[in-house]
Amino acid sequence: MESLTALFSQHLTSSGLPDPVQQVVESHWQQFIERHPTFDLTLDPRLINELTHCWAGSDFAAQQCIRYPEWLETLCTNRKQLPELAKNHAERLGSAIALTTTDDELNKALRLYRNQEMLRIIWLDLNRQVSMSDTTKDMSNLADACINRTLDWLYHDACKTMGTPFGTNIPDEEPVAQKMVVLGMGKLGAYDLNLSSDIDLMFTFPCQGETRGAKKVITNQEFFIRLGQRLIKALDSQNADGFVFRVDMRLRPYGASGALALSFAAMEQYYQDQGRDWERYAMLKARVVAGDKTTGQQLLDTLRPFVYRRYIDFGSISALREMKQLIQREVKRKGMESNIKLGPGGIREIEFIIQSFQIIHGGRDRSLQERNLLNVLNTLKEKQWFSPEEAAELESAYIYLRNLEHAIQAIDDRQTQDLPKGVETQARIACSMEHNDWSELLTTLDQHRKFVTTHFDAVIADPEAKEKNDTNSNQWQSLWLSRLTEEEEQQLMTQEGFKNVKTSWRRLISLRDGKAITRVRKQSHDRLDQFIPLLLTVAAASTEPDTFLLRILPLVEAVLRRTAYLVLLIENPGALEHLGRLCIASPWIAEQIARFPALLDEFLNLGDLYNPPKKAELADELRQQLAHIPEDDLENQMEALRHFKMAHILRVTAAQVSGKLPLMKESDYITWIAEVILDAVLAIAWRNLTEKHGMPQDALGNLCDPGFIIVGYGKLGGIELGPGSDLDLVFVHNGGTNKETNGVRSIDSTTFYTRLGQRIIHILTTQTPSGILYDTDMRLRPSGSKGLLVNSLPYFEKYQKEEAWTWEHQALVRARVIAGDQQLAQQFISLRSDILGQERDDIKLKADVIDMRQKMREHLGSKTNQQHLFHLKQDPGGIVDIEFLMQFFVLKYSHRYTSLLKWTDNVRISEELEAVHLLPHKEARQLREAYKTFRLGIHQKSLQNEKPVVEKLELEEVSLKVKTIWSQWLME
Repeated sequence: MESLTALFSQHLTSSGLPDPVQQVVESHWQQFIERHPTFDLTLDPRLINELTHCWAGSDFAAQQCIRYPEWLETLCTNRKQLPELAKNHAERLGSAIALTTTDDELNKALRLYRNQEMLRIIWLDLNRQVSMSDTTKDMSNLADACINRTLDWLYHDACKTMGTPFGTNIPDEEPVAQKMVVLGMGKLGAYDLNLSSDIDLMFTFPCQGETRGAKKVITNQEFFIRLGQRLIKALDSQNADGFVFRVDMRLRPYGASGALALSFAAMEQYYQDQGRDWERYAMLKARVVAGDKTTGQQLLDTLRPFVYRRYIDFGSISALREMKQLIQREVKRKGMESNIKLGPGGIREIEFIIQSFQIIHGGRDRSLQERNLLNVLNTLKEKQWFSPEEAAELESAYIYLRNLEHAIQAIDDRQTQDLPKGVETQARIACSMEHNDWSELLTTLDQHRKFVTTHFDAVIADPEAKEKNDTNSNQWQSLWLSRLTEEEEQQLMTQEGFKNVKTSWRRLISLRDGKAITRVRKQSHDRLDQFIPLLLTVAAASTEPDTFLLRILPLVEAVLRRTAYLVLLIENPGALEHLGRLCIASPWIAEQIARFPALLDEFLNLGDLYNPPKKAELADELRQQLAHIPEDDLENQMEALRHFKMAHILRVTAAQVSGKLPLMKESDYITWIAEVILDAVLAIAWRNLTEKHGMPQDALGNLCDPGFIIVGYGKLGGIELGPGSDLDLVFVHNGGTNKETNGVRSIDSTTFYTRLGQRIIHILTTQTPSGILYDTDMRLRPSGSKGLLVNSLPYFEKYQKEEAWTWEHQALVRARVIAGDQQLAQQFISLRSDILGQERDDIKLKADVIDMRQKMREHLGSKTNQQHLFHLKQDPGGIVDIEFLMQFFVLKYSHRYTSLLKWTDNVRISEELEAVHLLPHKEARQLREAYKTFRLGIHQKSLQNEKPVVEKLELEEVSLKVKTIWSQWLME
């Protein structure tokens, strides 16, 4: 023992630790050797160093070693296995309490296990042998095991004296035994428990009923309340061995005045009728930690809509702000500015930053429905809500603050986050945090806290605070609150730049004085009183105040009962400015946002708004969004698909309107959106049907996976979709005739594929709260609307070769496989080339093309009484003439020039015609330029909600070139 003491003293002297810290460790060692003079253990310098750091940072750890030297021996001899022990708390604690028969024996076993494990966890943490997240996960697993094992022990004991609770929520069904469900809230729920944290719990049970098996019958609620009281006492009460965990039950419904245990039905009713904003934040991290975990998860699933709203919930940020203000006032009142959790730039501010994104966007983006803060932060970084630098700084600050929290708490196993005032304790904590001294620690701490505060202010701070002295805003508020006369109101609008004052004023006043506004809740009215003056201020500063106002007011009217959408714009005035610019440029955009206010979410990240992703990024984003929705939840899958489409169409259109995206690129993006959606829709429909019926078989009896393709025709096939385009689709399969699926509820393959096609159409065209996904046109399939919805490839080939009209071969020029079986897709491509590559009779081909073109002009062109107008698409010299020319060339020449079969879009077909010298460069270029001009015109008209018609003189020269080339080739 003397040699061990000498070795320890020698190491301590050369350790470089500050004198106050050395004195603390020396004092602990003296107590240890006085209590255990015969203790002998081989300690190498590394172990001595670890022991020194542990005792320097924790009196609690030192006292446990002094009381139980065998625990220290276990630490030293098993040091390499210490981190792994975090994984099997339940098994080890189960063994520790297996032979206990009384409450006292249980309490002692629990506390001894807890204290030994706390020693191990503190040892690992202070020696930085594990990460901060490992420490909090270890602590959470320890708490889970203590709650679970204790609850099991107490439940079986309670059933012996009070009987077993029985109940059922299903009428006429025999009651079954009930078990309690323990919900872990806060840091416990997030597997993020700190070294000396209390545990926030809720007790609940599946349903009401009565006990059986005892002399006295009591209600289930009374049983579970008594059980809960015993559980709290077993964990929380202090005795000679300390406590297990401090238990806090104040987060339960009705708080301290509420029943200790409630049924699931009572929980659901409470959160539906009385749940408050702060309780939503509390429920973000709720997790079933003990008891009946299966039914407990069902309860959490039921409560999910309370926590995560289906729409953008930006209004909830005001509740966060109010909560933070309350905390700040309390911190100031109690002089807690040095509290690293509640004080400025502390842990709570980081939590609020992350939780605000979860509450606002989590209802629609399930990847944010995650309990662990650092995991959510990483998701936010991936979704570019934070830059990599911002996310790294927030993560670094959080880890530093949590490590500092642990260092403070490890000293005496006390739940505190206050920076210490004593010089000795400061030196010890600086040592635990690997700083040279307290001054260095404070410098690093201040850097982290300043960054957190800056970011917190950017996310949570009230933007209106800066505008309180805005004279214009006050004037507009006077108008909105009817403090001015009509003459003064109109004079103000004139003064601030409105031109069509009477129209704009009447429109605004019709909202202000209308009946609809009298029926909204006070909260909504308050938000309107805040938003309208801001709207008028921003509109007056725009290039076209009247247009701005008149196109935004329909949005305001659309969200009168969901004014949380307006809070998004109040919180982000820059987003309102951008929204106004786009609405000025396009009434189509204004109408889309008024119809689907959830699109306002896109204005929170203006960088993304004007930078549409590539196809692979689109596919990955949609895959991630759908991955968070249960596979059997078709309703939410369809809503996710619709929002995905609307959001990305808005982004593409916004980029095009703002001049940041060329027209042809716009069509590419909108076509890619349709392609990734169709791919996802096919996967959903396929999974749904195969779960019911199994997989179909081909003619040889091989299973098809999927043996089905979606073929795009028209604009989809030609990569020319616009914002409001429908989809021309044809479905083809390779299922075998008279072959059945391999499931229990088998059906023949033809029926299977018909149902698959029907399911796809259902997903695309069903009207949901977010509208339909796409209008679809299936008339280009064999035999048109009279034909089968889905055709086999052999039948498709037979029809195209034996029955199809020339115009159907023209349509096939633009046909392209969009989604489905790759092998079948290659067979279709080969078949398309074979059909289009047939040599044709020139005279008949020309006559058929001209005949079909004439029919289209008669039905779809400009009317005879509008000779001064030019229909960009249908009139002679318009876009359809160019399309027919390209189709004519492919049908006429592809048997000689197979390269013409490579493309489905008009521009690249014209380029290929030029490359093989069928069209001179000048004519090919003229057709391409005319095509782009017409398409741009059609697009601009659609964004203005106008028909694709212009004054004939505007494009007479361009259309004349097209007509000349048409005549040259088709009128000879």
